[in-house]
Amino acid sequence: MDKSTFALRVIRYNKSLHLNIPLPDSIRVMNPFRENPETLEVSSSFYKIFYSDNNKRRLILGINPGRFGAGVTGVPFTDTKRLQEKCGLHIPDTSTHEPSSVFVYEVIDAYGGVEKFYADFYINSISPLGFVALNSKNREVNYNYYDSKELQKTITPFAIQSICDHISMGCHTDICYCLGTGKNLKFLEKLNDEHGFFQKIIPLEHPRYIMQYKSKQKDEYVKKFVQLLSLPFPD
Repeated sequence: MDKSTFALRVIRYNKSLHLNIPLPDSIRVMNPFRENPETLEVSSSFYKIFYSDNNKRRLILGINPGRFGAGVTGVPFTDTKRLQEKCGLHIPDTSTHEPSSVFVYEVIDAYGGVEKFYADFYINSISPLGFVALNSKNREVNYNYYDSKELQKTITPFAIQSICDHISMGCHTDICYCLGTGKNLKFLEKLNDEHGFFQKIIPLEHPRYIMQYKSKQKDEYVKKFVQLLSLPFPD
């Protein structure tokens, strides 16, 4: 680990993100850090506010960025509304709403707020870059790396290197939290069995699943998340 802050390591990483791979038909890589200068600027401000230290954090891994969250803000599970309301940062002339972000920030509030949460955790994804597909109406929609066996196989080296990069930024390896208890967890567990990244992987239901199918139990899931996230940290 170099002598720069956690923030500068993340910013440098985001600037370097690039994925040039063969993709299934009608699928493209979504790289907001190269497609939109404002994304890199506002996300860099976010990390400078909450990560300008050398504290170690636990890693939380999602699937891949979505169009209305990190695909716009560059901050995982953070849409523009939460970015402004909770983090005090604004992207001019842009407003996005992502249900996953709503849930994540309810968890953050219940944990103790943004400063406490981001002092303890670093969120990213198994694939730090997202994917979009053209639907039958020729409109772009979110696409998960595991929606295609071909794509999942192709991004595997990228995912392995990304996890190594996240750990090297200053993450504990006793526990990794996986958002998604199905295909995302299965893939992460396979990589972990092969490479020994983490001592333990704790699965958590994906926020999108909770908001779409379990919204009436949302408060129960918030309590569950906070309880599992509050496990004692290593010395």
